[in-house]
Amino acid sequence: MDFKTYIRDIEDFPKRGIIFKDITPLLKDAQAMKAAATALFEMVGNQKIDKVVGMESRGFFFAPLLADKLNAGFVPVRKKGKLPFETLNEVYSLEYGEDVLEIHIDAITKGDKVLIHDDVLATGGTAEAVCKLVERMGGEIIQCNFLIELSFLNGKDKLKAYEIKSLLHY
Repeated sequence: MDFKTYIRDIEDFPKRGIIFKDITPLLKDAQAMKAAATALFEMVGNQKIDKVVGMESRGFFFAPLLADKLNAGFVPVRKKGKLPFETLNEVYSLEYGEDVLEIHIDAITKGDKVLIHDDVLATGGTAEAVCKLVERMGGEIIQCNFLIELSFLNGKDKLKAYEIKSLLHY
């Protein structure tokens, strides 16, 4: 299946000069979404996964589907103040400042084999922050798994210590 036909470019979103990769056409097509979930699952191979960590917010679309297929738990990572229980946090840089991600303190058990999933790997800052959180909790990152990689932004450079798999490359 040519998944790129389901990705829509939105110019100047969320700000001027950005071309946003909109995955909602993929999500609204049942067959395309199912095929993408299967392809993301197959990228993991036969590696044992205990937890799938998905990042707010678009990482929440496929991460629970992957967790189900992998017979693993799902762990959400959210922006500061969005999780109800005690959290660990990680500050990360944005092109225009800083932001904070949080994870529940009981989400990862020492030794858990972890798959990290998000919809897009761009500059790598968000994924790097999530990796730091997982490792601080004692998790072992097996793979960072993305629907789309914007290769020209070199996000992989921040994730050199990990196996990176992306379904689509731009």
